[in-house]
Amino acid sequence: MRIGLIGPGRMGRPMADRLAAAGHEVTVLVRRPQARTAAEAEGLTCAATMAATVRDADAVFVVVLRDEQVRSVCLGPDGAIAAMRPGATLVQHTTSAPATAELLAEAGADRGIGVLDAALSGGPHDIAAGRLTLWVGGDETLLEQTRPLLATYAAPIMFVGAAGNGQRVKLVNNALFVAQVGLAVDAVRLAGSLGIEEQAILAALQHGSGAGRALGVVAGGGTVEAVAGRLGALMRKDVTVVREVARGAGADLGILGTVLSSDAVEKKVLSAGDRLAIEQAE
Repeated sequence: MRIGLIGPGRMGRPMADRLAAAGHEVTVLVRRPQARTAAEAEGLTCAATMAATVRDADAVFVVVLRDEQVRSVCLGPDGAIAAMRPGATLVQHTTSAPATAELLAEAGADRGIGVLDAALSGGPHDIAAGRLTLWVGGDETLLEQTRPLLATYAAPIMFVGAAGNGQRVKLVNNALFVAQVGLAVDAVRLAGSLGIEEQAILAALQHGSGAGRALGVVAGGGTVEAVAGRLGALMRKDVTVVREVARGAGADLGILGTVLSSDAVEKKVLSAGDRLAIEQAE
């Protein structure tokens, strides 16, 4: 199949590699000449414009960073949906507002283009191993038709209902993950007050009933500070979106909201990325 890919960054690049390895023709949008030359030197087929990237594609994958970028690259007269051919499918992976997924689905329907709200969980190493988790909202029949493509880099691939639900599941997941990181931070604080060193408690808890993925991420990073510095900015973005979506829906974040507003999360996790950037700039 012919594939267009928008966003060949840390997540998009391994997707392109997996899709190409499965025998698909992948064209990647790279607008900057210098970056395009570098990408082509690495074996990627590149295009300089949106139209050239998507007009002949059977499926187009969007893997950018922010909600506003999703709207910019997908909607409007210069967006992907306007340039795609009827019958093609848009697969949107970027974490964004559920309302954006609904807008894309509506815009696609007007032009005969299928849209899958394919929220993801995992990192580049999961894509490379073919084990990225996908929560997909949209038309279930379209998902089943597209599943072989998605399966080149993802498993499990779970249908979660209408367009927008993929993002809703992702946002709940992200809120829970950040809260769990905050709890791990506070567990380290408690252990320290009891005379137990950070690395010792992190190693020990991984073998107890309190173990979990978030704790594993913290322990794998060596220290709470190291993990928060590396992931703080991304987690802050996720928490901001969760709060905005919950507020717009009139939903109560409950105990999750309490943990997300705690010092353990606000000061030790979400602000850590800012501190690291300042230290690196000095």
